[in-house]
Amino acid sequence: MSAADPDLHARLVALLRERSVQHGSFTLASGRSSSYYIDARIATMSAAGLVLIGELGLRAIRGAGWDADLVGGLTMGADPVAYAIARASQEAPPVLDAFSVRKDAKGHGAGRRIEGNFRSGARVVVVEDVITTGQSALTALGAVRDAGGRVSGVLAVVDRDEGGRTAIEGAGVSVVSLVGVRDLGVGS
Repeated sequence: MSAADPDLHARLVALLRERSVQHGSFTLASGRSSSYYIDARIATMSAAGLVLIGELGLRAIRGAGWDADLVGGLTMGADPVAYAIARASQEAPPVLDAFSVRKDAKGHGAGRRIEGNFRSGARVVVVEDVITTGQSALTALGAVRDAGGRVSGVLAVVDRDEGGRTAIEGAGVSVVSLVGVRDLGVGS
Protein backbone atom coordinates (compact mmCIF):
# COMPACT_ATOMS: atom_id res chain seq x y z
CA MET A 1 0.00 0.00 0.00
CA SER A 2 2.37 2.63 -1.24
CA ALA A 3 0.15 5.72 -0.93
CA ALA A 4 -0.66 5.07 2.72
CA ASP A 5 1.08 5.94 5.94
CA PRO A 6 2.67 2.65 7.17
CA ASP A 7 1.62 3.44 10.75
CA LEU A 8 -2.05 3.84 9.75
CA HIS A 9 -1.87 0.60 7.78
CA ALA A 10 -0.29 -1.24 10.73
CA ARG A 11 -2.97 0.14 13.05
CA LEU A 12 -5.74 -1.07 10.70
CA VAL A 13 -4.15 -4.53 10.45
CA ALA A 14 -3.87 -4.72 14.25
CA LEU A 15 -7.50 -3.63 14.68
CA LEU A 16 -8.74 -6.22 12.18
CA ARG A 17 -6.64 -8.98 13.77
CA GLU A 18 -7.90 -8.09 17.24
CA ARG A 19 -11.58 -7.58 16.48
CA SER A 20 -12.48 -9.20 13.17
CA VAL A 21 -10.51 -12.42 12.61
CA GLN A 22 -12.21 -15.46 14.10
CA HIS A 23 -10.96 -19.04 14.00
CA GLY A 24 -13.17 -22.14 13.85
CA SER A 25 -15.40 -23.78 11.27
CA PHE A 26 -17.42 -21.38 9.14
CA THR A 27 -19.62 -21.45 6.06
CA LEU A 28 -19.08 -18.30 4.02
CA ALA A 29 -21.79 -16.46 2.05
CA SER A 30 -20.37 -18.17 -1.04
CA GLY A 31 -21.18 -21.56 0.50
CA ARG A 32 -17.50 -22.39 0.91
CA SER A 33 -16.14 -23.77 4.19
CA SER A 34 -13.36 -21.91 5.94
CA SER A 35 -11.25 -22.34 9.07
CA TYR A 36 -11.40 -18.59 9.66
CA TYR A 37 -13.94 -15.81 9.28
CA ILE A 38 -13.27 -12.11 8.91
CA ASP A 39 -16.18 -10.17 10.36
CA ALA A 40 -14.82 -6.83 9.22
CA ARG A 41 -17.95 -5.01 10.42
CA ILE A 42 -16.67 -5.24 13.99
CA ALA A 43 -13.67 -3.14 12.94
CA THR A 44 -15.35 -1.00 10.26
CA MET A 45 -18.13 0.03 12.67
CA SER A 46 -15.74 0.93 15.47
CA ALA A 47 -14.70 4.53 16.10
CA ALA A 48 -11.03 3.69 15.45
CA GLY A 49 -11.90 1.71 12.33
CA LEU A 50 -13.95 4.55 10.87
CA VAL A 51 -11.02 6.95 11.25
CA LEU A 52 -8.44 4.53 9.83
CA ILE A 53 -10.59 3.30 6.95
CA GLY A 54 -11.69 6.81 6.08
CA GLU A 55 -8.14 8.08 5.80
CA LEU A 56 -6.62 4.99 4.17
CA GLY A 57 -9.58 4.50 1.83
CA LEU A 58 -9.50 8.09 0.61
CA ARG A 59 -5.74 7.89 0.06
CA ALA A 60 -6.14 4.60 -1.83
CA ILE A 61 -8.84 6.01 -4.11
CA ARG A 62 -6.74 9.05 -4.92
CA GLY A 63 -3.57 6.97 -5.22
CA ALA A 64 -5.30 4.73 -7.77
CA GLY A 65 -6.13 7.83 -9.81
CA TRP A 66 -9.84 7.07 -9.78
CA ASP A 67 -12.09 10.00 -10.62
CA ALA A 68 -15.04 9.78 -8.28
CA ASP A 69 -17.98 11.78 -7.06
CA LEU A 70 -19.45 9.10 -4.80
CA VAL A 71 -18.54 6.02 -2.75
CA GLY A 72 -20.87 3.20 -1.81
CA GLY A 73 -21.74 -0.43 -2.17
CA LEU A 74 -24.03 -3.23 -1.13
CA THR A 75 -25.59 -2.66 2.26
CA MET A 76 -24.58 -3.53 5.04
CA GLY A 77 -20.90 -4.39 4.76
CA ALA A 78 -20.09 -1.45 2.50
CA ASP A 79 -22.01 1.17 4.46
CA PRO A 80 -19.50 2.05 7.20
CA VAL A 81 -16.66 1.96 4.66
CA ALA A 82 -18.45 4.43 2.39
CA TYR A 83 -19.45 6.70 5.27
CA ALA A 84 -15.91 6.73 6.67
CA ILE A 85 -14.42 7.71 3.31
CA ALA A 86 -17.09 10.36 2.72
CA ARG A 87 -16.37 11.86 6.15
CA ALA A 88 -12.61 11.85 5.55
CA SER A 89 -13.10 13.62 2.22
CA GLN A 90 -14.82 16.50 3.99
CA GLU A 91 -11.45 17.31 5.60
CA ALA A 92 -9.53 16.79 2.33
CA PRO A 93 -11.67 17.89 -0.65
CA PRO A 94 -12.88 17.18 -3.22
CA VAL A 95 -15.75 15.74 -1.23
CA LEU A 96 -17.08 12.26 -2.00
CA ASP A 97 -20.65 11.68 -0.85
CA ALA A 98 -21.96 8.21 0.00
CA PHE A 99 -24.76 5.91 -1.13
CA SER A 100 -26.01 2.39 -0.34
CA VAL A 101 -27.23 -0.31 -2.70
CA ARG A 102 -30.09 -2.44 -1.39
CA LYS A 103 -30.20 -6.13 -2.22
CA ASP A 104 -33.65 -5.44 -3.70
CA ALA A 105 -35.58 -2.25 -4.48
CA LYS A 106 -37.83 -1.01 -1.70
CA GLY A 107 -41.45 -2.07 -2.05
CA HIS A 108 -42.72 1.25 -0.73
CA GLY A 109 -41.90 4.96 -0.80
CA ALA A 110 -39.79 5.90 -3.81
CA GLY A 111 -39.05 2.21 -4.47
CA ARG A 112 -35.32 2.83 -4.90
CA ARG A 113 -32.62 0.21 -5.03
CA ILE A 114 -29.89 2.81 -4.45
CA GLU A 115 -30.29 5.13 -1.47
CA GLY A 116 -28.45 8.28 -0.49
CA ASN A 117 -26.58 10.64 -2.77
CA PHE A 118 -26.51 8.57 -5.94
CA ARG A 119 -27.37 10.20 -9.26
CA SER A 120 -27.23 8.99 -12.84
CA GLY A 121 -23.97 9.95 -14.54
CA ALA A 122 -21.99 10.05 -11.28
CA ARG A 123 -18.48 8.61 -11.14
CA VAL A 124 -18.49 5.97 -8.43
CA VAL A 125 -16.07 3.90 -6.40
CA VAL A 126 -17.79 0.75 -5.18
CA VAL A 127 -16.57 -0.20 -1.71
CA GLU A 128 -16.67 -3.49 0.16
CA ASP A 129 -15.62 -4.67 3.59
CA VAL A 130 -14.34 -8.12 2.57
CA ILE A 131 -13.94 -9.53 -0.95
CA THR A 132 -14.15 -13.31 -1.20
CA THR A 133 -15.82 -14.27 -4.49
CA GLY A 134 -16.54 -10.66 -5.43
CA GLN A 135 -20.28 -11.26 -5.69
CA SER A 136 -21.37 -8.40 -3.39
CA ALA A 137 -19.20 -5.90 -5.23
CA LEU A 138 -20.41 -7.23 -8.59
CA THR A 139 -24.03 -6.90 -7.45
CA ALA A 140 -23.43 -3.29 -6.40
CA LEU A 141 -21.49 -2.60 -9.58
CA GLY A 142 -24.37 -3.93 -11.69
CA ALA A 143 -26.96 -1.86 -9.83
CA VAL A 144 -24.84 1.29 -10.23
CA ARG A 145 -24.34 0.69 -13.94
CA ASP A 146 -28.05 -0.10 -14.43
CA ALA A 147 -28.90 3.24 -12.78
CA GLY A 148 -26.54 5.17 -15.05
CA GLY A 149 -23.49 5.42 -12.80
CA ARG A 150 -19.93 5.07 -14.05
CA VAL A 151 -17.76 2.79 -11.91
CA SER A 152 -14.17 4.02 -11.53
CA GLY A 153 -12.96 1.14 -9.35
CA VAL A 154 -13.64 -1.17 -6.42
CA LEU A 155 -12.03 -0.61 -3.03
CA ALA A 156 -12.04 -3.36 -0.39
CA VAL A 157 -10.92 -3.18 3.20
CA VAL A 158 -9.82 -6.85 3.07
CA ASP A 159 -9.22 -9.17 0.10
CA ARG A 160 -9.41 -12.85 1.10
CA ASP A 161 -7.53 -13.69 -2.11
CA GLU A 162 -10.08 -16.32 -3.13
CA GLY A 163 -10.86 -15.20 -6.67
CA GLY A 164 -13.00 -12.13 -6.02
CA ARG A 165 -10.46 -9.68 -7.41
CA THR A 166 -10.20 -11.71 -10.62
CA ALA A 167 -14.01 -11.83 -10.98
CA ILE A 168 -14.34 -8.07 -10.52
CA GLU A 169 -11.47 -7.31 -12.86
CA GLY A 170 -13.18 -9.63 -15.36
CA ALA A 171 -16.08 -7.16 -15.31
CA GLY A 172 -13.65 -4.47 -16.45
CA VAL A 173 -13.08 -2.78 -13.09
CA SER A 174 -9.79 -2.44 -11.21
CA VAL A 175 -9.57 -3.41 -7.54
CA VAL A 176 -7.53 -2.01 -4.65
CA SER A 177 -7.55 -3.51 -1.17
CA LEU A 178 -6.34 -1.88 2.02
CA VAL A 179 -5.36 -5.18 3.65
CA GLY A 180 -4.56 -8.61 2.27
CA VAL A 181 -5.52 -11.79 4.05
CA ARG A 182 -1.84 -12.62 4.59
CA ASP A 183 -1.44 -9.33 6.49
CA LEU A 184 -3.93 -10.76 8.97
CA GLY A 185 -1.96 -13.98 9.45
CA VAL A 186 -4.65 -16.21 7.93
CA GLY A 187 -5.29 -17.70 4.51
CA SER A 188 -2.96 -19.37 2.12
